[in-house]
Amino acid sequence: MRAHDALPPPLRLWLCAAALPWSPRSALKLWTRAMAETGDPAEARAQLDRAEARTLARDARRIWGQNHPATRLAKENPRQGDRRG
Repeated sequence: MRAHDALPPPLRLWLCAAALPWSPRSALKLWTRAMAETGDPAEARAQLDRAEARTLARDARRIWGQNHPATRLAKENPRQGDRRG
């Protein structure tokens, strides 16, 4: 809980609505990278949204198969390093 409480407020807010159970460590890693790239908290949150969507699509492919509608995003936007931890 202490690690979560130490996260930047915009990231904590994003985690409250996240579909996946992101660890504070992995969420902070993605957040730090997104902020370094954009410098904008709103755009950083959008990058986290896209990372989460890719993770969900990858999981859908593994669980329900290649033809599941959610797998389209994973096929269109493959990117390494978007793993929850």
